[in-house]
Order: sequence, then structure tokens, then C-alpha cells
Amino acid sequence: MRRNALEELIKWKRDEERKPMILRGARQVGKTWLMKEFGRTNYKSYVYFNFDEEDELKSIFESNKNPTRIIELLSMVAGEKILPKDTLIIFDEVQECPAALNALKYFKEKANEYHVIAAGSLLGTLLAQPKSYPVGMVNLLDIAPLTFDEFLKATDESLFEFYQSITKEQQIEDIFHNRLMEAYNNYLIIGGMPECVSSWVKNKDPNKISQIQKELIQIYENDFSKHNGKVNSGRILMVFRSIVTQLAKSNEKFMYGAVREGARARDFEEAIEWLVSAGMLNRVYNVSKLEHPLSAFEKLDQFKLFVFDTGLLKHMAGIDNSAILLKADYQFKGPLTENYVLQQLCGQYDVAPRYYSERSGEIDFVVQYGTTIIPIEAKGGEDKSAPTFKRYVSEHQPEYVVRFSKRGYRKDGYITNMPLYLARKMKELL
Repeated sequence: MRRNALEELIKWKRDEERKPMILRGARQVGKTWLMKEFGRTNYKSYVYFNFDEEDELKSIFESNKNPTRIIELLSMVAGEKILPKDTLIIFDEVQECPAALNALKYFKEKANEYHVIAAGSLLGTLLAQPKSYPVGMVNLLDIAPLTFDEFLKATDESLFEFYQSITKEQQIEDIFHNRLMEAYNNYLIIGGMPECVSSWVKNKDPNKISQIQKELIQIYENDFSKHNGKVNSGRILMVFRSIVTQLAKSNEKFMYGAVREGARARDFEEAIEWLVSAGMLNRVYNVSKLEHPLSAFEKLDQFKLFVFDTGLLKHMAGIDNSAILLKADYQFKGPLTENYVLQQLCGQYDVAPRYYSERSGEIDFVVQYGTTIIPIEAKGGEDKSAPTFKRYVSEHQPEYVVRFSKRGYRKDGYITNMPLYLARKMKELL
């Protein structure tokens, strides 16, 4: 599978200000594959060290702080000479060896000619504690499940080539629009977890996809108790299992009382932080004004939580495939669509998406592009805009307004109607 993150890693390799790289992201999103593929295609060789499988490796870092000596010992373990610039050094499951994580700063300070990349399970929860890693001495790259464009490239190369060629306000013929909408529906069912996409390419068996999704959720829930540190694992599990209920409400704002009756913020704040840091949930804050800079208007006590992969959310909600493929309307369609749009927006803009609400309704997402604020509506069908969205547009006449739906790609007054499958291309097309 071609991952967009490979381009980021190639830029990192060429950057003279490069620091050791840490990949963050939930388990099973393809970090190990990505590091090896990057080493295989962009270096003369790579050496791979897994701290979960090889306990003895830890002693090298626990007893040495000199990167030259560390390199000598790692060369002996790998059975080949590690060369500056030519050999990619990969540390996997690095959370199992804090001394190795800490050693990255010595590589930055004393041996930056060596190219080092590291990743690990639930590393984000560790990196959320600044004392546990060399702040300022490493580059960070977030790895997520496959986005829609990556999914399309993996499943339908010729359709992907057409998708790539779509330009601003281009007329998309019905035959291509219908094929891309079909691919979008498939993405809602399969999602972007590499194992699910790979299975679909090989077998085209929805039952196998469902089984993989079930097993992935079990793996994550088991992780809560194994890697939670000081955070109560039962509370992490309760928050995670409440997401479908939270999103199914007419007002999707996260309510602590929906996790447990009478619950307060202090009971579950740490559990939420853990899940967000682990890359399992995406958090979107409410803002009081649609003005630049958005972060100045955040309401930190009002937010929505979405699942990091839409296919997993679909499985957790128990939505039957036939509902997505055959029904114009079905329960949970709105939240699933929003989850999808957010998944595609993440990483496109430097400032994370927010949402805006008032008594009469809300605007699904708001993004900041330079000093421009872009209101976004996510519709699962072809239905018309919500009153709050319409009113805001008519009163403020913003430069850019986007509505994602199943309609074709066209400009409608101030509003740019984009088919849902173009969410990943929004920044490029505006």
C-alpha cells in the first residue's frame, strides 16, 4: 500500500535540520510496515530492533550514553556495519525501553549523521508526559489509518488516477461520481485499518472484515489495562464504549453522565486524555466565535469525541452493511458521516478542526486556513443545509464555505458543494 506519510519521511531524510524521528499513532495503523518500507526504498539498507521481542537490547542503552558506542554494539547485534546516511536505524516498540527513547537526544546532539526512526504501541500516552522523552530533540509524525485517497489507491488504481486528476470546480461525470460514491460507501464499511484494506483487496469478503474489526477492538480494549499507567483502566474502557451512545445523541457534545449516571468531569478527564493521546479518539473542541485564531475561542469544557477509524466506529455501532449500501437514510448516518469527514480533515490544516454551536443549532466543523475561517457542513445524503449554517453564511458571506454531501461537485452561491469522497482533497481544491 502506498502511504502518504512516505512523502513526509522522504522530506525528513533530505532535511539538514533533521532530528531523530518518532512515529505516533494507535496500534495496527501500519507504523512498523511504514518504517521498513521507508528503509527498503530510500536507503542502501536498514537495521530493525524490536524492544518487545529482544529484551537484551535494553542493556545496551541502560549502560551506554555514547551514541558511537551504541552504534558499535547495535552493528554487532544486527550483523552488519551501520553507516551514516546509508543505513536507516529502526527502533520498534521503543516504549518498552525508556533509556532508548532518551538516547535519541544523544543522537541529535552528538551523532546526527545517523538516521534514526522510532515507533511503539501507545507511545502517544508516554509522549504526553514531557519528562518521559527528549522534548525538542526529536521530530514527530502522526500516523493514522488509511485516508480515503490511500484506500482508493489500494483498491482501485484506475479510479484513483481519475480522483487525483480532479481539479477545482471540475464537472465530474455521473459515471465517475457514482463509482466514487460506491468507493466511499465501501470505505465507511471497511475503514482504513491496513489489515482490513489488505483483506478486502485479497478476499472481497465483508465477513472477514467484520471479524478483523472485532478482533482489533478486543486488542485495544485489552491494551487499556496493560498500558494505562496511573489511569484507571475501567474508566478508559467505559469512555471508549460510550462513544457510540455519545455520537447518537441529537447534541453530540460529550456528556460525562452518558458514561455513568451522575459522573463528573474529574472522574473521566484522565481517561479521555489517555484515549486521545493513544490516538484512539479524535477530540474536537467547541468555539464561541468563528474568528482567527480559533484556539483563542475554545470552550475547553465542551467537545466531541470521534473514533480514529470510521470502519471501526461502524462496527462498534453495529450498523449492517446493507443499511449503508441500500438505504437512503438509516440510524447513525449523521455521526458516521461526521466521523468520516473529520478523519479526512485531520492533518490537512495546521490548526485542528473545531465546531461551533448556538441554541438553534450548530456548524459541524470549522477550520482555520491562514487567517481565513472556513465553516463546513457534513451531510450523509443530499439534504439541505441546517438553519444555523445557512444563517451564518448569509450574514457573514465568508470567502470559503464547504458542504459535503452526496450531491455533485458545484458552486451554489457562497457554498461549495463537494461530494463526500472529496473531503481529503478539500484544501487542494479550495
